[in-house]
Amino acid sequence: MNSTIQPATPQDIAELRQLYFDVYGHGYPVALGSDPAVMHRLITDPHSHWLTARRTDTGELAGSVVVQTDRGNRLGKLVGLAVHPCHRQGGLAGRLTGAVTADAFATGALDSLYTTVRMVTQAPQRVVARNGYRPLGLLPNAADVSGCETLALFACYAEGVLDRREQATAVPRAVVPLLQAAEESTGVPYLAAHAPATEDLAPPASPPAGGTATATAAAGTATLTAPAATRTHTPLEVINAPGFVRRRFRELFPDPAGAYTPLCSPNTVLTAPDGAFEIYAALDPAAGSCALVAVHPYPSAAAGALNSLMATLSRAGADYVETLVPLSDTAGLHAFLSAGFVPSACYPAMRRVGDRFQDHVVLSRTDRQIDFRTTAVSPLIQPYLSAYLTAWASTYLPQHEVAR
Repeated sequence: MNSTIQPATPQDIAELRQLYFDVYGHGYPVALGSDPAVMHRLITDPHSHWLTARRTDTGELAGSVVVQTDRGNRLGKLVGLAVHPCHRQGGLAGRLTGAVTADAFATGALDSLYTTVRMVTQAPQRVVARNGYRPLGLLPNAADVSGCETLALFACYAEGVLDRREQATAVPRAVVPLLQAAEESTGVPYLAAHAPATEDLAPPASPPAGGTATATAAAGTATLTAPAATRTHTPLEVINAPGFVRRRFRELFPDPAGAYTPLCSPNTVLTAPDGAFEIYAALDPAAGSCALVAVHPYPSAAAGALNSLMATLSRAGADYVETLVPLSDTAGLHAFLSAGFVPSACYPAMRRVGDRFQDHVVLSRTDRQIDFRTTAVSPLIQPYLSAYLTAWASTYLPQHEVAR
């Protein structure tokens, strides 16, 4: 099939909504495929890149892809890649990915692009890898499309960015398996320049009530049942008022690069009654997920309330919670690790600081069962699956039950 790739226009919105419905049905959890107002805003945003593919003979819409950008962090996210079922197997997904990636980097305003891909088949992983995206890890239970799905994280970089990374001087021991997997899968060095790993805060002595696990390192044979949130008496107050939360967030983080989760707009704040900390979160009950955008005054300030946080978010409909922490922030990493968060992905050179770049770690926690048996794990992602299983077992299993 011959097709023409061109920028989307507002006149395409009705056809685009139909395309995403044809591809995903009613299960697509992203507003850019269903909400006309969001779609119009992105199409007309001069800093976003939305491309469509149409058949040259009939003009029929065959595919779509979007790159959203965070100019403050010089970072973009590739989302919404969709090819109509009637037009697959012809390489159109790869052409769209390559075209929108080239367009985004051509502006000179971005240092990196990242994307998350579904793992129901290996095809999406191969498409992005062939267009220069490096595998960075996986996000178990991160998407609720047709049930809970695990996503794979990939990123690609502008020239020279990875050569200007600021090396961390020490890392928590629990993060080492992830970094070793990253070196194996991408060739990006982490551990050679590090001082010996620091000891982690003590993990739970045993899984909290309701937690069981069976795990092997082979892809397709692992099933993990996440433990329930531990009981805690740390009180939390919840403010779910998006307009107020965004205004308050901008007051505390006036620098667009100040928040450590780019491209996330908080709509909820969780705070201690005495105001000792404020946790800003992007809560999406429809997708069953939540991203912790930032903690004021610093991540480890909320260390004692993270189990309360999980229980509160679970009641609000979020079974999956993730956060980004700089690899150099050992206190912040220890805080989340001690609350049952598991390192699942790393993002080298994610944030520019002066003329250097900071590595970040994605830590996630899910209170639903994780079932990898239907997950299509490519060789690029396999090291990350093994590292995740090791980290999960080290966190939630008594040491005598962890097979060596």
